[in-house]
Amino acid sequence: MLTFLALASVVLLGIVPEQSQAIVIYTGWERHALVGSDIRLSCSFFSWRWTSEDVTFSWTYRPDGSRDSISIFHYTGGAAYVDNKGPFRDRLEFVGNPGRRDGSILLKNLDFNDNGTFTCDAKNPPDIVGRPSSVRLLVFEKVPIQAGVITGAIIGVVLGLLVLIVVIYYLMRFLVARRVFSLSVSKHGKKKKEGSQQRQGPAPPADPSKVKAAASEKKKQESRKDKK
Repeated sequence: MLTFLALASVVLLGIVPEQSQAIVIYTGWERHALVGSDIRLSCSFFSWRWTSEDVTFSWTYRPDGSRDSISIFHYTGGAAYVDNKGPFRDRLEFVGNPGRRDGSILLKNLDFNDNGTFTCDAKNPPDIVGRPSSVRLLVFEKVPIQAGVITGAIIGVVLGLLVLIVVIYYLMRFLVARRVFSLSVSKHGKKKKEGSQQRQGPAPPADPSKVKAAASEKKKQESRKDKK
């Protein structure tokens, strides 16, 4: 009976079709370029499956200020297809490697009109469920300082100030502790000196008879001097 159930399970597992899993697509977030230059827009994906021979890549473009996207590139069946009527018909080249899950494209001779959002979608059958990834392209006459550089500089200044504050704080603590220790040692020495004096006690009073004898002797000496 157990053998029959095991065989039935194997048969059922072989009949049930393989389920698709999610695919994760990666692109940059924002790219800057100069007018007249070329730029590579990267696109790759992660999938638990081996790279399929039926892998596909698709790129769409939405100009700034527009709500509509247009298809500019498609890769399928081992062949690349570039839109021959769109804005990049003579300026787009496929530079990816599908076998390595790379669907990158190269845009040539950029113009201000190329500003916009580029979206990449990839499929690796049976993994076909995934969210497309987008990268924004900004074309300038002169590439500005990237926000990351400014942010890094600000973070560096803030960290420098924090380090300086910490150093000043511990220096002040050291100076205060040193001052307190010095005062404590001085106060302890003063108390020790006073205690020593108290232990010695006051000087004993002079003997009256000796004082009187000394005074009498002094008078005798003075009278002798007067007679002479």
